[in-house]
Amino acid sequence: MSKFGSLSNGSMSMMSSRGGGSSSRGKSNLAVNIGQNNEMCLMAGRKETFANDPQMTFPGQGVVRPNLIAGREDGSDQFELGAYGYGKNNVKLLYVRRENALRHEIREYEIDVHLRLSTQKDYLVGDNRDIIATDSQKNTVYLMAKKHGVKSPEEFAIILCSHFLYQYRHVEEVNVRVEEYPWSRHEVNGVSHNHAFVFTPTATRYCQVTQLRNESPRIRGGLKNLRVLKTTQSSFTDFIQDDYRTLPDANDRIFSTVVTASWDFSTASGVDFDAVWRTVKNCILENFAGPPVSGVYSPSVQNTLYLAERGVLSKVDQIFSIEMQMPNKHYFDIDLSKFSKLVPTENKEVYLPMDKPSGIIYAQLNRKDFNTRSKL
Repeated sequence: MSKFGSLSNGSMSMMSSRGGGSSSRGKSNLAVNIGQNNEMCLMAGRKETFANDPQMTFPGQGVVRPNLIAGREDGSDQFELGAYGYGKNNVKLLYVRRENALRHEIREYEIDVHLRLSTQKDYLVGDNRDIIATDSQKNTVYLMAKKHGVKSPEEFAIILCSHFLYQYRHVEEVNVRVEEYPWSRHEVNGVSHNHAFVFTPTATRYCQVTQLRNESPRIRGGLKNLRVLKTTQSSFTDFIQDDYRTLPDANDRIFSTVVTASWDFSTASGVDFDAVWRTVKNCILENFAGPPVSGVYSPSVQNTLYLAERGVLSKVDQIFSIEMQMPNKHYFDIDLSKFSKLVPTENKEVYLPMDKPSGIIYAQLNRKDFNTRSKL
């Protein structure tokens, strides 16, 4: 199970919460770890092995100045690190694939790379010799893009995870998060332009891949900021009537939300990640909007959310779990009855947008009896 926790990025806590339980992988025992490494202070009460030599030289390095306070008795054997790790956030990358002199494809990403090492001496005694600098992690992103090319966010994240685990044997876990900037090819009279693009932020695509040493990668795809609205075919009625209720039944209302969705893959083998992302987005829109002429009726946000999730699991066999959030973006009726001389008819055109406070509706839908560990 991931030991990054939610300290590095709020999205990581979502993945680490799945699967339940805890793991001893990567769990530290300070007395053992410290006692087995001569470069670190020994058991509490014993002096650091190199504390008497304030300057030590190692091949390829200048003078190393150890942390001289690390060997003091500070009761550190009473504690152990929980979630920990480090990395480089917001690495920006534009990749241009040139089919010929004029026909080009682009992918623009913003990437977070986080590592967890098998040792903890950088934290415990200030020994930095196992640290892969975050600047080196940034350089690696660019070098992997040049060496392997850039396809989908998920495939590039898998490449980065594999590289760090193969290149550095003391890396225990890698987490890569990729957010894609939504560029679309410009069209002129229905003809796609060869090398001009328009920023079209209908929805933001992202993914997160976490891989432990000697294990398969855990792959999560996602979209966010998909803001939608329909002006009819939505109601909300028959909810609890008691002394706390002031909200009336709404037989016909405006339904608007900003969709966030994330889904977990059971495998990477044979998956067209770009096609899956489009399928998920289309499932959400189909169940929200329905056919272009008649639309589709929604009795509640909860039901629409569930139908969208069910549609995704029905269409994409490689997804074993999906979760969605749909916060309300309210558009309230404005009562203009006091202005009957000015507007004698009922108001069905003018509404008050109101996004705070708002309801929040969310759910996770899983395949029954699905053992993720056996499928990865």
